[in-house]
Amino acid sequence: MPAIDNISTGPDTIRLLITTDNHVGYNENDPIRGDDSWKTFEEITSIAKEKDVDMILQGGDLFHINKPSKKSMYNVIRSLRTNCLGDRPCELELLGDPSMALGKDVDTVNYEDPNINISVPVFAISGNHDDATGEGFLLPLDLLSASGLINHFGTVPNNEEITVSPLIFQKGASKLALYGLANVRDERLHRLFRDGNVKFLRPNGQNDEWFNILCVHQNHVPHTRTSYLPEQFLPNFLNFVVWGHEHECIPTPVFNPDTGFDTLQPGSSVATSLCEAEAAEKNIFILNINKSKYSIETIKLKTVRPFIMDEVSLLKEKFVTGPASKDDISKFLTFKIEELIKKAKQNFIDSNRELFSSNDLDRNDNKIPLPLVRLRVEYSGDYEVENPRRFSNKFVGKIANINDVVHFYKKKSYENNNLVSKSKFSDKGITQNGDGNSKTTELRLQDIMNEFLQQAELNLIPEDGINNAVKKFLENEDKNIMNQYIKNEISQETKMFLDMDIDDETFHNDEQDSKKVFKSLLAQIKRENTPQTEMNTWPDKENLTLKEDVSNKHVSEAIIISDSESDPGIDLSETKKKVPKRKSTARRTNDEVIVSDDNDSENYVDHVIKSSDDEVASDESFVETKRSTLKPSKRSSNTTSRRGIRSTRGRTKKSQPKGKASNETKSSKQNNESRSLLDDIMSMGS
Repeated sequence: MPAIDNISTGPDTIRLLITTDNHVGYNENDPIRGDDSWKTFEEITSIAKEKDVDMILQGGDLFHINKPSKKSMYNVIRSLRTNCLGDRPCELELLGDPSMALGKDVDTVNYEDPNINISVPVFAISGNHDDATGEGFLLPLDLLSASGLINHFGTVPNNEEITVSPLIFQKGASKLALYGLANVRDERLHRLFRDGNVKFLRPNGQNDEWFNILCVHQNHVPHTRTSYLPEQFLPNFLNFVVWGHEHECIPTPVFNPDTGFDTLQPGSSVATSLCEAEAAEKNIFILNINKSKYSIETIKLKTVRPFIMDEVSLLKEKFVTGPASKDDISKFLTFKIEELIKKAKQNFIDSNRELFSSNDLDRNDNKIPLPLVRLRVEYSGDYEVENPRRFSNKFVGKIANINDVVHFYKKKSYENNNLVSKSKFSDKGITQNGDGNSKTTELRLQDIMNEFLQQAELNLIPEDGINNAVKKFLENEDKNIMNQYIKNEISQETKMFLDMDIDDETFHNDEQDSKKVFKSLLAQIKRENTPQTEMNTWPDKENLTLKEDVSNKHVSEAIIISDSESDPGIDLSETKKKVPKRKSTARRTNDEVIVSDDNDSENYVDHVIKSSDDEVASDESFVETKRSTLKPSKRSSNTTSRRGIRSTRGRTKKSQPKGKASNETKSSKQNNESRSLLDDIMSMGS
């Protein structure tokens, strides 16, 4: 239903102030921009108090990181205490049981707590930046909820089956059903909606008497085929959707004719990246609801630092290629940035006329915050440009981003397909037009990381784990994530090495054979240690090429392998050199199910057998026992003996020595042999 022009305040009108992605704590160590995020959040809460709204609806990412600093927490608590607590009664009547929609150990909303005087209740969902961490999986919002300052709703306790329960309110003749859905990994949520594992509960009574609002925090536009939440997945009974996570502010609700609801994308309240989407005007919104009708008010934020950006091409500006034009280019770029600074200041003055005297604007220049300026410069061709940081430092005292005012980039283009790239990374993303001219593309961090992991040929650490750790570092700025991940992997894989029963004679004959066996062990441990994860994506806000998912079913693949049957395209008996087999006194079942990752399922032949030139071969030693989709299960300690890897080259299996040694002595001896053998393996690998 489209919005109407105006709904007056009254006893039947519910007023909601809508804001998302406040990112309190962003760049808080910067001497110029460190206080921007919390000052804007304080302005938002003061507007809520001034406009006499019934609630604040926050759409995720209240904090920039999941472990906010004491400074960030202090400023948020102070703003909430100053503007949201008071003697003014909250006129919203809570209906039904809210415990299913609220967070941990909370059974009612804060304004019904007799120990707290809440004048403007805040209802917030968690985003991808302030997600749960640590012991107990607590969120920053849980701390604020336990203190009674906000209402944390829309939690997802089970990410395999999600039930979305509403908070239902009534004010006069208007009834509101407020749904919230915390951030879930986009690929997972896409699969859950597609498989029908997301359910929405509806309040009792006539359906048309409720105004239904959903607040979500997901990708709104597709980065890959499944890395977003399509609006068509959402139920048709909704009237209004508040979409967080996207930082570009779209001030007008957009009607979806397929689902029948309107979608509002409020955008962020602080610029966290210097891109075109962040340059849009920052606003908050007041939603007025009267029965089944609504109106929207747009309020421009005044504490937001002005941001302006532009783009130039040196080739289009007709500069001469070569070092001779370097000084001319620097002078031209300096002139362009000076123009942008003047324009940014004038835009701020035009938007905040009440702050300046009409007669003497120059004396009030100190009221204008230093602007954010970004100039993107394409210097494709044989141009020489100045160091970006040195060039940016020319504008100290004039702009806020003194280290990255200019962004130099080149577009890669190739005249023919036979041209060899100077980089070690291939250029698979470059396609050609019909006339044979190659398209151009920009090098992105996602491409570099994926290509690097493919060419690195890691022996132990899974590529998916590295990619996810890097993504987490970029999203949450967690400086310890890589260190923790590597330590955990080393500890786990060392334990797997020690648990193996390996014939030490395998590593004391032929050095080449020893290397082959060692590589086989590494491949096996890596495959067993690779968790089943969703398809990896990066939080790239630029236009990404849509890639078709290989598995249209979006389910984990399973490979069935038996002792008597193997892949018809693979003849293990005809390999030039055999890898020692793992033996076991316990008879294996005829069929074993292996839940594999994408690399195992798509390139199984390459993993099982390679040419002798690569000095890698494999046989039944690559067959894994049944393991879960999350992590490899440990081998049972009750088996009579572990399956070891034995060399079959020119030898037969040795019989077990007969003796009356106790089981404890055998176990100790075997453990000592494994440890000494591990030392030999590690020294040989180095």
